[in-house]
Amino acid sequence: MKGKSIAYCVDFFIKLPLIPFDINTKILSMPIAYLTRRERFSSAHRLFLSELSDDENYKLYGQCSHPNWHGHNYELFVTVKGDVDTKTGYVLNLKTLSAILKEKVISKLDHRNLNVDVDFLEGMVPTTENLAIAIWNCIENDISTIGAKLHCVKVQESENNFIEYRGD
Repeated sequence: MKGKSIAYCVDFFIKLPLIPFDINTKILSMPIAYLTRRERFSSAHRLFLSELSDDENYKLYGQCSHPNWHGHNYELFVTVKGDVDTKTGYVLNLKTLSAILKEKVISKLDHRNLNVDVDFLEGMVPTTENLAIAIWNCIENDISTIGAKLHCVKVQESENNFIEYRGD
């Protein structure tokens, strides 16, 4: 009889999720994890200030101020953080995150001119910094609604240049 009781107890405890707890078995916190989704889009833009001449814009923005635009194949990395659900093992379902990004961001940016086609960039110089901040503002509430916290929006403009925005 003793052997069966011990085997039952061991089996029972092996199946418990690994959650930090104190001596009174109160749960202190759920494990927190960071989840990143990558999406891609291609866009054209021109960096310029309308109040400056072409020469002044060139001095400020270099080749990015070319009057006939230029484009990039961007990579967007969105990192969320949250509790790992003990039942599903997820912070959140990646399909849900991807759907939000495609609806709120990619569909508005892909194969578009950032200066003239994108409502959430209206009135801004479409730098990578402004793009990351604008994307954050577009998706922060939706991420919160699905039970996670937006941690970082990273926009990679080229293999050498990227910006990370963390809501600060």
